[in-house]
Amino acid sequence: MRNAFASTVIAQSNTPDSFFLSGDLGFMALEGVRDAFGSRFVNVGVAEQNMIGVAAGLAREGMKVIAYSIAPFAYARPFEQIRNDICLGKLPVCIVGNGGGYAYGYMGPTHHALEDCAAMHALGLRVLVPAFDEDLAGQMVEVSAPTYLRLGYDARPKGTTAPAYAPWREVLSGKNGVLAALGPLAGVAWGALQDMPEAERPAVWAVCEFTPPPVAFLSAAQGNPLHVVEEHVAAGGLGAYLSLLLHSEGAAASTFHHRHALGYPSGTYGSQNFHRAECGLDAAGILALVKGQTA
Repeated sequence: MRNAFASTVIAQSNTPDSFFLSGDLGFMALEGVRDAFGSRFVNVGVAEQNMIGVAAGLAREGMKVIAYSIAPFAYARPFEQIRNDICLGKLPVCIVGNGGGYAYGYMGPTHHALEDCAAMHALGLRVLVPAFDEDLAGQMVEVSAPTYLRLGYDARPKGTTAPAYAPWREVLSGKNGVLAALGPLAGVAWGALQDMPEAERPAVWAVCEFTPPPVAFLSAAQGNPLHVVEEHVAAGGLGAYLSLLLHSEGAAASTFHHRHALGYPSGTYGSQNFHRAECGLDAAGILALVKGQTA
């Protein structure tokens, strides 16, 4: 998704009033952005707190700013600066965290981003979690408020085409309830369930923003099984957000199943798929969840 992000930035954000800040990252991914932006591409070094301060200063001067780093370094290390410098001033800075969830698997918990959406949503940022490469063009068309963009890996089945971007959208039809997947896990769920008979599987919905779902989703969830999968901790994630929203709307599913990041059940580290499997968030785990089995 990094390459798709770079292409989108060059196409949509390469204007005289735009700046791109990098925390000494982007080798073999951002060279095109660097070349397109020229002096407006600034490598601030391994200094993410300062990067956010610089971004805020540029935004106060009317500039459009993208600040990019590995996800935990983009939101956790400069948390105070995001709160005080960007959010309190409601500045239109887009903070980009590459490698959401367990994406930097073998590097261990310091490089994992499991609570980023909750932390940024709590501060009032618009949280964007693209499911597919094409989503970036729809999400980045306008950044007019503090924004957090969580990049992952497009995991849709080969040969498939993603529907046009919407914060909530159905990517696989189904007649047995609904499954809401945060960002890239929509592609994993799509692949896991596509061979199940339509009458037996839930409809798979890709959720890419923490906004109220459309009426079609609420109607499909009403009185039917509802599954939520997210590569994020339970607290403050999609499951918590959706359960509160459904309660406030008076919409009740017949059953509610929530699969989320469990941290490190075995106490060991491995690839992203290793961690997903431990949490029941890989294709096999999602299929077992839907079939009512134990992953």
